Amino acid sequence: MKLSKIKFLLALALIITFFSTENTSQAQSFRRQLLPAISPGAPLPSDRFIKLSSLVNPAVVNISTQEVVKTGNKPNPNDPFYNFLKPYMTPQQQQPTNGLGTGFIIRKDGLIITNNHVIEKADVIKVQLSEGDETLYDAEVIGADKPTDIALIKIKSKKSLPTIQLGTSKDVKVGQWVAAFGNPFGHGHSMSKGIISAKGRELDELNRLPFLQTDASINPGNSGGPLVNLRGEVIGVNTAVDARAQGIGFAIPIDSVKTIISKLEKDGYIEKAFLGVGLADINFQIQQALKLKTKEGALVQHVHENTSALKAGIQIYDVITKADSKKIASAYDLIRYIQNKSAGDKIKLEILRNSSRKNINVTLGIHPDDKNKRPVKRKAKVDNRNKGLATHAGFKVSDAYSSFRRQFNLPKLKVKRPLVTEVTPGSAASRAGLAPGDILLDVNRKEVRTAADVKAYLRRDFNLIRVQRGQATPFLIYITKN
Repeated sequence: MKLSKIKFLLALALIITFFSTENTSQAQSFRRQLLPAISPGAPLPSDRFIKLSSLVNPAVVNISTQEVVKTGNKPNPNDPFYNFLKPYMTPQQQQPTNGLGTGFIIRKDGLIITNNHVIEKADVIKVQLSEGDETLYDAEVIGADKPTDIALIKIKSKKSLPTIQLGTSKDVKVGQWVAAFGNPFGHGHSMSKGIISAKGRELDELNRLPFLQTDASINPGNSGGPLVNLRGEVIGVNTAVDARAQGIGFAIPIDSVKTIISKLEKDGYIEKAFLGVGLADINFQIQQALKLKTKEGALVQHVHENTSALKAGIQIYDVITKADSKKIASAYDLIRYIQNKSAGDKIKLEILRNSSRKNINVTLGIHPDDKNKRPVKRKAKVDNRNKGLATHAGFKVSDAYSSFRRQFNLPKLKVKRPLVTEVTPGSAASRAGLAPGDILLDVNRKEVRTAADVKAYLRRDFNLIRVQRGQATPFLIYITKN
C-alpha cells in the first residue's frame, strides 16, 4: 500500500474518531451517565456526593402551586337574623394560597414524577427547572393516585430536558448511603445525605405502600423529590417526615412507583382492586364451631354478587390463609394485600375449606368506587394575557388589572393600580409573603399607578411595599435581599 494512501486512511480514522467521541460525549451529557459502582468494603470516594449533586440536580424541579380558597363569612338565608346581619357580613373572597413541592424529570419531553399531595388541590401548577431561573412552566396533570401518593405532571419545553434514571428498591439494604433532593421551605435545589434506616414501614394513614425510612433530611417542600443511591439512581420518592422526631423521613419505593407509571399516563388514575368478599377475624368461638386448628387466617363471611371472588369459586366459611406467597394471619392482612394491588392483577389464594386446602386463582376486579370514575387529567391553566414586567425582587407586575379580575376575584377600583401576576418560588418576594393577585398601592412610600412605576421605585437592597389583598385592609410587606 502506498504511503500516501496509508496517510489518507489514518487521517480519515482520526476524523471519524473525533466526531464519534464528540457525539458520544454529547449523548452522555444528555443521558446523565450513572456514577461507577463502589465495591463492597471499598472506601467511599471523598467527592462522591459532589458528583452526585452534579448528576442529579439538573433533573430535579421545584414545583409551586396555587389554590383559590374562599374566605370570609357566608350568610345563611335561613337564619332568622339574616336580613339584619347581611349588611355586616364580610363577603366571601377567593384568595390564592400557595404551596411548594419537588419533582424529577423522567423523560426528555417533560414528564415529571411528584407526590399527589403536592398538586392534588392546586388550581395552578408552576415548574421551575433550576434555582434562579425566572422562567416558570405551566404544568398539566397527567395522572394522580391518592392511595399511593404519586402523580405525573408534564411541562412543554422547546429543548430536550435532562432526565434521571430510575433504579430498583428491591436490593436496597438498611445502612446504605442515600441522598435526598428537593426544595425545602422554598430554598431551591437542596441535597441532604444519610442512610436507609429501615424498610417496609407501614403507615396506614399516609400510604398504601410500605415506605423506605431514611435519616437524610426531608423537610416541607421536599415532597416529590428523588431519594437516590450512590450511583445516582432513584430508589424512592420522598413523601413524608415524622414531625415528632429528628431524622425520620419516608420515601415510596421506586419499584412500587414503576408499576403504576404507564397506567397513570394512559388513564389518569389507578383503578383500585376489589376481591368482593366480606371478611372477619377468627375468634375462639368461630375456631371451635368450624373445628379449626388455629385462629390464623381471614374468614369469608359474605361473597358479593358479580365479583371476582364469586367467579373464582370462593365460598362462605372459606378461610384464606395465603395470598400468593404472603401468609394471611388476619382479615387486616388480606385487606392490606388487596389494597396494594390494582384492578386486573392476578393473585393466587390458598384457602381452607372443610379441613381441605385448595389453591384458587383470582383476577381482581374494579372497586365499585372507581367504576364511574373519570380521568384526573387537568390541562395547565396557561394564561396568554400580558404577564407583566419582571422585577429583580422575584415577581412580575402587570397593568392588565381588568383581565385578571375574575381569576383573583378582585374588587373594582376607582384608581388604576398595578397587579402582581407571578411570584418566583424561593425569591425575596416569595419569602416576604407577596402573592399573585396582590394589588400594589405604593413602593417605598411612593404611590404606584403602573407596572413601570413599580420597577422605577424598587431598590436593590430592600423595599417597603403596601399592598391590598382582595377586599382586605391594605398592609405592608418588607422585601429584603437577604
